[in-house]
Amino acid sequence: MSLESKVLKDRAQPLGMYPHVKRVGDFIYVSGTSSRRSDNTHVGAELQDDGNYKLDIEKQTAAVIDNIQVLLKSIGADLSDLIDMGVYLVDMKDFKGYNKAYAKYFDHTGPTRTTVAVSELPHPNLLIEIKAIAYKPV
Repeated sequence: MSLESKVLKDRAQPLGMYPHVKRVGDFIYVSGTSSRRSDNTHVGAELQDDGNYKLDIEKQTAAVIDNIQVLLKSIGADLSDLIDMGVYLVDMKDFKGYNKAYAKYFDHTGPTRTTVAVSELPHPNLLIEIKAIAYKPV
């Protein structure tokens, strides 16, 4: 069985001791991924003149899925190989915007999905985090 763990140097670095992505045989596991950039800023978090951030769930959702795509490609897979996604929203009021952005990537033939609300994520500018499982025979 093949076993491979990767931390990509050009991506936002994990906040703990875990890989971005791990292959175990034909299965690929993607750690919780956000819209955080490698410079630790966040897509979908725009600083306003008053010092507060304007947060955009559609931009963050697209950035998270794009980040997952990069992680999958680094290990020879693609979004089409996803079989399951666990999605964490800070506020279910963002569900509609998240679904709108999500639908630009997937239809009813895409991965299974569970979405739950959480009280917070590792940074106050984050509205969403996604972890994923893909299947890609070696």
